[in-house]
Amino acid sequence: MKEINYKMMLATLAFGLLIWFLPIPEGVKPEAWHLLAIFLATILGIILKAASMGTMSMIAIALVALTGVLAPGNPGKSISMALSSFGDKVIWLIGISFFIARGFIKTGLGSRIAYLFIRVFGRSSLGLGYGLGLADLVLAPAIPSNTARGGGIIYPIMKSMALNFGSVPEKPETHRKLGGYLTLSCYNINLITSSMFLTGTASNPMCQKFAADLGINITWMSWMWAAIIPGIVSLILVPYILYKIYPPEIKSTGGAPKMASEKLKEMGAVTRNEWLMLTAFFVLLFLWITGDIFKIDATTTAFIGLVFLLLSQVLTWEDVKSEKGAWDTIVWFSALVMMGSSLNSLGLIPWFSELVRAKIGGLSWTMAFPIIVLVYFYSHYMFASATAHVASMYAALLGVGITIGIPPMLLALSLGFCGGIFGTLTHYGHGPAPVFFGSTFVDVKDWWSKGFVLSIVFLVIWMGIGGLWWKMIGLY
Repeated sequence: MKEINYKMMLATLAFGLLIWFLPIPEGVKPEAWHLLAIFLATILGIILKAASMGTMSMIAIALVALTGVLAPGNPGKSISMALSSFGDKVIWLIGISFFIARGFIKTGLGSRIAYLFIRVFGRSSLGLGYGLGLADLVLAPAIPSNTARGGGIIYPIMKSMALNFGSVPEKPETHRKLGGYLTLSCYNINLITSSMFLTGTASNPMCQKFAADLGINITWMSWMWAAIIPGIVSLILVPYILYKIYPPEIKSTGGAPKMASEKLKEMGAVTRNEWLMLTAFFVLLFLWITGDIFKIDATTTAFIGLVFLLLSQVLTWEDVKSEKGAWDTIVWFSALVMMGSSLNSLGLIPWFSELVRAKIGGLSWTMAFPIIVLVYFYSHYMFASATAHVASMYAALLGVGITIGIPPMLLALSLGFCGGIFGTLTHYGHGPAPVFFGSTFVDVKDWWSKGFVLSIVFLVIWMGIGGLWWKMIGLY
């Protein structure tokens, strides 16, 4: 994309001004309404691709500071509050995890893990799907960028396998041999693993932050524990369902384990840096899982992992400086979290929640819960970014649900899990989608139709089987 699309930027500006000058509803502070105008315009600009997410975030921070909506009449305090989220621990958790993810790619450990699973499971196309999926599952807890995980590690290996079995991007008649099936299987498994771990994708910690603003404490372990059963069921069923509704023409891939073995032979013995990376990975997992016991915060754990990799020279400071995705995420994440949290503290989210509760307050929470989840899930058709979707709707719907009486932790986690799996709907719905769709192995019609079928499968698994599991562990 061009850095600035001036037509879309003008449309974004016009939208923001329209909201700004609309009559302010009774019960809403003027500064809250004006912040909402900036916030919604920023989200619209991201959706319309008026500019990059980082540029839109810089514009938003400048406007928040300039207009003084967070501290009327106090310019010094206004800019400080506009920059307040840059010190938020949730922001740094996700940023540092990006740096740690670089270690998997730099050392080659991520690719080695993928080839090991292919060597074991890759004798059939279905087994190949499971093998690549298991590699994604292993990498997901420590690689929060599902685009880096799916697009940087899994996708190149998946495409190589497809090419070796005759699926060629330039020849549409060959796409269904293997490439189409592997594309949808790997992409959807990436979404599942994104939903299973707090550090599985960048938007999850944003949910954690917005939930904390409403008094709901989600830890790394509580997220994983709630997601483990529906996540495992999804990992088992989704590749098989795709194998039935979008079957590959090639069923036997007996040559795949041999190809994987050859790749592993080319890589040679496990290097010193790979062993160190593996050590850091297990230390991170151990401390994230036992953080509640030892009183070690998830962000502190991420810092420990990064320092270990720097001291052992698996990563250098040059690696950290050059990790553009991490610094980009820290910037736009901070801007969106700052505005989202401020809308709550200024009273807009509670006001909106009470307004909606007054309209649908007659519903029991058991009736309201699925309605809120479905609205949140299928509204993703309108979003080209999971982060924009979470930023614009998560806190508002969570607030509405709590006022109706839905158990807070149940709703907070359920909406959080949707942040990964709702990406199945479209070919632009999540970070790795354009990467996998760009292979051209799956056309838009098949992507949307199979995505809609899988959306139903996901909802049945996560709200049905997951709901039973959540009852057992006391979420409601």
